[in-house]
Amino acid sequence: MRTRLLAAAALVALASGCATVRWSRVRSDYDAIDKRQTKRLVIVTHPLPDGKPKVGELWSKVARDYVNLKRQFIIKAFCSAGGAAFDPRSQCAEGVEGVLWLDPKMTPRDAGFESQVKASLVRCRDGQEVWAAEAGGTWRSDDEGLKETVKLYSDDLGPEVAPYVVPTWRLLIPTLNTLPDPILNEEEKDEKIELSAAPQPREDLARR
Repeated sequence: MRTRLLAAAALVALASGCATVRWSRVRSDYDAIDKRQTKRLVIVTHPLPDGKPKVGELWSKVARDYVNLKRQFIIKAFCSAGGAAFDPRSQCAEGVEGVLWLDPKMTPRDAGFESQVKASLVRCRDGQEVWAAEAGGTWRSDDEGLKETVKLYSDDLGPEVAPYVVPTWRLLIPTLNTLPDPILNEEEKDEKIELSAAPQPREDLARR
């Protein structure tokens, strides 16, 4: 609970972060169709940032935390994946309506990382893109304002993720801030609250 509250506070502070977004787009018919039909998502990070599974998990968890706090999507699961190729629709199991795919690249640079991401939301019923964005920038790994956040994620995932936390947050938050927002009915709102408490990682994919 303490982790979730502190992460939420940091997300509020970063929601209007640096202007790293190069472009974003949403389907022109989003309000008429996907706003009411594409609500339940799996978050996947592929390929692994810097080739490290734990850093991939970090990316997916940061995205999960943001979406739970700032958007009405219902996160059914989150994971990361290695390998040369990835089809987002491979995650379209029963009850999943879309896949939020994060395609990152992190290159060590001085005391931090040069980072970029291509992100997309793909709907399951036909594989069509609902939303997409691309962003990039360079950040140091040390940031006094995110010191506690670095510690929390490091305690959760291990010390190896510590240098990656600040660049990941600084990049992902402005990117995901361009996501559209669906509409939930009362039952769906209850479902979101229940799953937001402790959505489970999809470990089978992470092992591939």
